[in-house]
Amino acid sequence: MTVTSRSSLTGFGFALASAVAFAFSGTFAKGLFETGWSSGAAILGRIGGAALVLLIPVIVMLVRRWPTVRGELPRIALYGVVPIALCQLFFFNAVQHLSVGVALLLEYLSPVLLVLFSWAQSRKRPQVLVLAGAISAVAGLLLVLDLSGTQSVDLMGVLWGLAAAVCSAFYFVMSARAVDGVPPVLMIGGGLVVGAVLILVLGVLGVMPMTFSTQNVVFAGQSMSWLVPVLGLALVGTVFAYTTGVLSVRRLGTRVASFVSLMEVLFAVVWAWLLLSELPHPIQLLGGALIMLGVILVRMGEQRSASSPEISELELKVPERVPVG
Repeated sequence: MTVTSRSSLTGFGFALASAVAFAFSGTFAKGLFETGWSSGAAILGRIGGAALVLLIPVIVMLVRRWPTVRGELPRIALYGVVPIALCQLFFFNAVQHLSVGVALLLEYLSPVLLVLFSWAQSRKRPQVLVLAGAISAVAGLLLVLDLSGTQSVDLMGVLWGLAAAVCSAFYFVMSARAVDGVPPVLMIGGGLVVGAVLILVLGVLGVMPMTFSTQNVVFAGQSMSWLVPVLGLALVGTVFAYTTGVLSVRRLGTRVASFVSLMEVLFAVVWAWLLLSELPHPIQLLGGALIMLGVILVRMGEQRSASSPEISELELKVPERVPVG
């Protein structure tokens, strides 16, 4: 197996691990919502808790690498504001106007946005396999979300959802660009600190309601402390999810990693089934298969594009070695 093949295989592993971890977030958050937590409080618990976990490593890295990283502080701050804080804020605003399924569908248009952006940037039509993969993945997403019945559609909600999709696309683009001397943990930890401060300020200003509760939550029929979902959101759904996500993007590139991330929706259905007894429908499992097919097609198209002498900046190969701290 070549070095490139091993790197791609590792990247897929990181991407799937990130999707599984991110998928926990909805289940953990729903447990908190059912005990009276507001969305703003859940976001603050998630980002703020993760920022506290990574605060000491971030400070140590800043001190040790200051001459190298000081020029990248604006980029780290932008990472915390756009992909981390604003993405969640826009999504929850969309949920206030739309059903959760429609809001999720809009946010997960980010892989398609990346394909369109690459197309516009290079003025070169993507590979047929990439377009076919995009169609398959979006069709699978529709099935996984199981958009049945009357769905509320509000223009303001649609705009919030599209804004969340743009922020999600920023996450993949910014994560793909490795910078010497700025390891993923520093990028993520610094971004989380900035994001937590921004969410806290929005809460103080009243933009995001902050309502907390110490009531026990119920998962898989078992009553447990509210600390369980909060720690789950912070450690699994944020620290682990973002770290493995960045590592996957730097190995797979923006487009492939973004399409693999769509598996998060399927895993979210699975976790809701196991922990909240919300049974998935067969059509949702079919949707998961279509998403995976889309990922495979996009990856095949990327491999063909790699053999072309003209590759857009967005599709630049990522380094085989990624600093992790």
